[in-house]
Amino acid sequence: MGLGKLLHKHDEHAEEGGTIDRPRAYDLFASIGYLGRRREVYTRLALFSGIRPGDKVLDVGCGTGYFSRILAQVAGYSGRVTGVDPSEAMIEYARRRAPANCVYEEGEGQALKAEDGSFDLVVSSLAVHHMPVAARAAAMREMFRVLRPGGRLLIAEFRPPSNRLLARLTAAVSGPAMRHSPHDLLGDLIPAAGFEILGEGDLPPMLYYVQAVKPTLEG
Repeated sequence: MGLGKLLHKHDEHAEEGGTIDRPRAYDLFASIGYLGRRREVYTRLALFSGIRPGDKVLDVGCGTGYFSRILAQVAGYSGRVTGVDPSEAMIEYARRRAPANCVYEEGEGQALKAEDGSFDLVVSSLAVHHMPVAARAAAMREMFRVLRPGGRLLIAEFRPPSNRLLARLTAAVSGPAMRHSPHDLLGDLIPAAGFEILGEGDLPPMLYYVQAVKPTLEG
C-alpha cells in the first residue's frame, strides 16, 4: 500500500480524491513536502487573499485547520474564521487546535450551510481536487453565493514540483487526483461561477493560486 492510500479515503472513481482521515499523518507529510517552508507559504497565501482585521472568512476544505489558524491571526478578535471539511477526523483535529475566533464544521463545499453574502473572504487550499468532478462547479457557485458583493476569493491548488526528488516524494504521498495540471483542474470554474479574476501565479514549491472577486451590484 502506497503512502497516498494511507492518507486518502478514495471512492471507486480514480479521478476523485475522496477525503483524508488521518490528520496527524497529513500534517507530517505536509511539513516534509513544503521543505520546512509550510508556514512561509501559507503566510504568503494569506497575504494574497487580501484578508483584513475584522473579516469574516470561510475556509472550504479546511483539513487540519492549518491555513485557518494563520488567517485567524490576521482577522483578529473582531473577525471570525469558519472552516468546513467533509472529514469528521479532520474537523475534530482542527477543533482541538482552534483559537477563540475560529470554528469548524463538518460539511461539503457544494452544499454550504452559510447564508447568502455572509463572508468577506472565501479561501480554499488543496481542496478542489478532492471534490467529486461533478460537484466542483456547484462548490464554486456556493463560494460565490456566500460571499458579499465585493468579497474576495483565493483558490490554491497543487502544482507538480519541478524538482525531480520532490516530485517523486509528492507522487508517493498523493492520490491519483493530485496528478494534474492546476489549469486543467480549475479550467473556467471560477469565472463561470460569476467571479472576476484579479490575478494568478505559482507559489513554490508546489502551489498555484487564483485571486478573484465577487462583482459589486453596481453596473
